[in-house]
Amino acid sequence: MAQIDALLQSITKFGAQSALLSSGEKVQLSFPTGKRYASQTTPHANLVALVEEIIPAGVTLNRNGGTTFLYSHNGVPVTIRVDAALNSWKVAIEPKHAPADSTPTPLPEHPTQMRPTESAAPVAPAAAPAPPRPVKSYAHLTVHTAIERLLLKMLELGASDLHLGSSVPPFVRLHGVMQQLPGEPTLEPDDLLARIYEITPERNREEFERRNDTDFAHSIPGASRFRINLFRDRHGPAIVFRAIPFEILSPEQIGLPKSVLELCYLTKGLVLVTGPTGFGKSTTLATLIDHVNQNRTDHIVTIEDPIEFVHENKKCLVHQREVHAHTDSFKDALRAALREDPDIVLVGEMRDLETIAIAVETAETGHLVFGTLHTTTAPSTVDRVIDQFPADRQEQIRTMLASSLKGVISQVLCKKINGGRVAAYEILICNSAVANLIREKKTFQIYSIIQTSKQLGMTTLNDSLLTLVKNKVIDFREAYVTAVNKVEFEGQLTREGLVKGGMAEGSEKASS
Repeated sequence: MAQIDALLQSITKFGAQSALLSSGEKVQLSFPTGKRYASQTTPHANLVALVEEIIPAGVTLNRNGGTTFLYSHNGVPVTIRVDAALNSWKVAIEPKHAPADSTPTPLPEHPTQMRPTESAAPVAPAAAPAPPRPVKSYAHLTVHTAIERLLLKMLELGASDLHLGSSVPPFVRLHGVMQQLPGEPTLEPDDLLARIYEITPERNREEFERRNDTDFAHSIPGASRFRINLFRDRHGPAIVFRAIPFEILSPEQIGLPKSVLELCYLTKGLVLVTGPTGFGKSTTLATLIDHVNQNRTDHIVTIEDPIEFVHENKKCLVHQREVHAHTDSFKDALRAALREDPDIVLVGEMRDLETIAIAVETAETGHLVFGTLHTTTAPSTVDRVIDQFPADRQEQIRTMLASSLKGVISQVLCKKINGGRVAAYEILICNSAVANLIREKKTFQIYSIIQTSKQLGMTTLNDSLLTLVKNKVIDFREAYVTAVNKVEFEGQLTREGLVKGGMAEGSEKASS
């Protein structure tokens, strides 16, 4: 039995509605008639061990911010909220269904007999977290495989990803948090692979058997497309599905600034959308391409692995090519695109030096090129492109990039206070000042240009995060965790009066 189960039994037995555990302080139990305190204090190490023992696999425990997750005790869902600061944690424990009897039973001398820290090893939760209510029903659709049934269940919950692995239960990513998919059995390797192969194209089966991983796409008509990666780990086969909606979101829906949309009207140049994996780059690119498709009369060629969002011809003619299915590689397709009379080229991933070099050359020769990189800030994106090249070519690529790079949109996704996620952007619009810095090897000064060029539509990630906090869209702790330059961001929060005395004190005040 996990340590927390003993405490939850005390909450139920004594008629409490919730409990608050704080490092080095007495346990606080809340009753309808008020709050009461146990005589025993909770050592910080024991509190950390209690949380680590029950935190679900895949949930990130930020030790200078915290997290929230669900735990199941005797079938009752319990919300666990962790507010973490250096050597000082607060853990709120709130069962979903409080006891009806409001008369408190006398407390025992030591209601929270915790085991020593060394006995608390991180383990999986005792039971699956309680699922959220479905946000949409797909009961009217007919599916033919067990995998498709799980995919529809994932969509009904509003999750973005489905994870299936050997000898572990299915998991979904809901609003950025990994949660066990309730009511689904664990599959052994052979059974899982047999079910996966029901939707895997023959070419990808062969590639998986040869390389132990493969990428492909799958569609359920009337529901969604899915980007899929099949791979092996130490337990056996595993697979991850990313939902790609048929509907492409509008710029207003994802909060794209006007300065970004203006990049869609360029006749040539390189526009990069960057950010960590799973942080919405594909969605942003799809919105930009759809905006072009609705407002220009051009030829668009996309090169993707696999094809994600599907673009029908609107005002533009659109050709979408998939790596391995329609071409051998990004670089081959990009080289061929120059002979296909394109106006706009989308490169799904700029993975290697040759692809980057061709993309920059294509942007220089009178085409508008959209691409992606896995970088976190606009200045680091410029450095990443240059550093891909050997030293004897870097001077040349600096000159080419200075004239061809038109904009960088770096983005992250943050958890909203009321559920769901929202994007925060860092936007670099490449003007003559930025071009000179790139050419003169002074990319470290680009951040200052962004800070002082708001009138041109530029914004730093910190400013974008600060706006979201001030508008009460995201919590200041979520913004602080997401910020790249945390020292600067903490100063901004303090100057705006959003926290006082630094993040640690601000966190304490917010949780009290």
